[in-house]
Amino acid sequence: MELLQLKYFQTVAYTEHISKAAAQLNIAQPSLSLTIKRLEDEMGTPLFHRKGRNIELNAAGEILLKHVNRIFVELENAKLAITEKEDELSRLIRISISNSRFLSGLIREYIEVFPDSQLHQGIASRNDIITQLKKGDVDLGITGYPVQDEEIDSRVLVEEDIVLVLPADHAYGSEKQISLHAAASEPFLSLANNDEYRRFTLMLCERAGFVPHLAFEVDSHTLVEIIRLDRGVALLPVSVCRNLGLHYVPIADDAAVYPISLSWMKHRNLSSSLEQFQQFIISYYASNASMFKV
Repeated sequence: MELLQLKYFQTVAYTEHISKAAAQLNIAQPSLSLTIKRLEDEMGTPLFHRKGRNIELNAAGEILLKHVNRIFVELENAKLAITEKEDELSRLIRISISNSRFLSGLIREYIEVFPDSQLHQGIASRNDIITQLKKGDVDLGITGYPVQDEEIDSRVLVEEDIVLVLPADHAYGSEKQISLHAAASEPFLSLANNDEYRRFTLMLCERAGFVPHLAFEVDSHTLVEIIRLDRGVALLPVSVCRNLGLHYVPIADDAAVYPISLSWMKHRNLSSSLEQFQQFIISYYASNASMFKV
């Protein structure tokens, strides 16, 4: 039994005339008659009373028509549900970031402008984000340095100034600018669970001619407490310092900038919601560029 057979049956049942039904269905009358005969054979009983050129449903036909009508109603319900699910998925944005600060402030503004948006955000390492993009587990990724991969497009959103964080009463606390090498003998604090940024700060110190002594590796809140106890200094993005109310001194070294980059798969068609969010991220960083500069 096929849906086409049931559609033909339904049309004949409501027209009560083979010729009229055939015309509505745009098929030959003999073909329609044969289809109805095959359906009756499958059901094991006649479905119509024949009255000259007209036909009408018998008791068995009335029962079948109720079920056929229900089948087509459920099919329409299924189509609607699938369309709604596709619309929902087209609005869903999946993004993975290597640091939670990359979307700080941005998400609130986006939801205010697009209140119906749906966002799934994850935190992952740079390498994991690359894998997630390639597997299709996420649509967009934000990391520090742009991803260098033939399958991925990557764009630098901003290059943020890195500053030396220390207590206000520190010996260097009143300096307008400092060479990083001047802090070579200081105990350093590092943010935990961020390998990408840790490698960057180590590279920065090595370029300045020293390997830093990492006295503490802690979360941002503990880092603030330790710095206020004058137990070390730290290299942090200037926006983080402003958000946490930390005292800092600008670094004179040219390399003391850290990029924030947006990545996505090449040749992938983005939904309108994804394209909209992608452009919103780019515009947000462009219009708030001063927030990332000393």
